[in-house]
Amino acid sequence: MPDYITPDGHRKLVEEYDFLFRKERPQVTAQVSRAAAMGDRSENADYIYGKRRLREIDRRLRYLQKRLEGVQTIDPTEFEGPTIRFGAYVSVEDESGQESTYRIVGQDEIDTQNGFISYQSPIGKALVGKQEGDEVRLKTPAGSKVLEVLEVRYV
Repeated sequence: MPDYITPDGHRKLVEEYDFLFRKERPQVTAQVSRAAAMGDRSENADYIYGKRRLREIDRRLRYLQKRLEGVQTIDPTEFEGPTIRFGAYVSVEDESGQESTYRIVGQDEIDTQNGFISYQSPIGKALVGKQEGDEVRLKTPAGSKVLEVLEVRYV
């Protein structure tokens, strides 16, 4: 089963890959080459740090390449209506009257500070398929919680 991602999330992964591959990796490679030309590599901090950074960059590039091959881009602007689907902005209210807004996104786009939650998270799973006006019951470590779906938007 493929992982889903929004067009914005896909663009960010591609931009990160391009930056690492086209800009940072060549700069670090040049730095390592200069450091290697200075002689003794065993005590050369630029050489040691540069080689370590190259390994980190290469590891991240491999990860990004696998992620980009394994994700399916879903454009949430193609959806409309009151049913919660991937990419929706969902406003909810809990029992105490506290309102929150979440966006249902893929795992590469999670940003809990801004309310971006995965469709695979417990809250995401509970919300997907529900509609405006529905009540959603969640089991949390602090106990059971009830959310009322106030609004569903696709932007």
